[in-house]
Amino acid sequence: MKTFKIGDTVAVLDDDLSGIVTKVKNNVVTIETPDGFELDFEPNELVVTKPMKIDLRAAEAIIREKEQPKRKQATTKKAKERYQPTMEVDLHIHHLTENSNRMSNHDMLTLQLDTARGQLEFAIRKRIQKMVFIHGVGEGVLKTELEYLFSRYDAVKFYDADFQKYGVGATEVYIYQNANNS
Repeated sequence: MKTFKIGDTVAVLDDDLSGIVTKVKNNVVTIETPDGFELDFEPNELVVTKPMKIDLRAAEAIIREKEQPKRKQATTKKAKERYQPTMEVDLHIHHLTENSNRMSNHDMLTLQLDTARGQLEFAIRKRIQKMVFIHGVGEGVLKTELEYLFSRYDAVKFYDADFQKYGVGATEVYIYQNANNS
């Protein structure tokens, strides 16, 4: 016959119950379930289990952590990155066509301006606020034509791009998102 003592952690053999022995009297063992119910069993219906040691402070800390709402991490951008243009368009002729050997200067300039106009229209449609057109230094013909193109748009402001990054061969364009802001 099994002997149980008060404080033993036990499990019921034929049921999904467990608890702690609170009373042993005659041939009846009383256990208290984790839910607080007291139930009587015969000793042959119970088996002693090893008590699980739970660090209540650690468990409470984990519960508190789970209950606290998580704050979203603010994605911080450096001031320099915040003002960087989101789109670059390189208008050097070798980036626009495979072979420019048979093209006249007029054809090259037309291709560059058509590309610039198409990219600007794309940026306006996609609500891209800043972009840089890399035109190079040269004789300034493309830069002058680009300035003329940009001046025809009401919601566009343009100026020389960051000298440290692009040198003097680039123009930055700012596109106002609301037409009444310009």
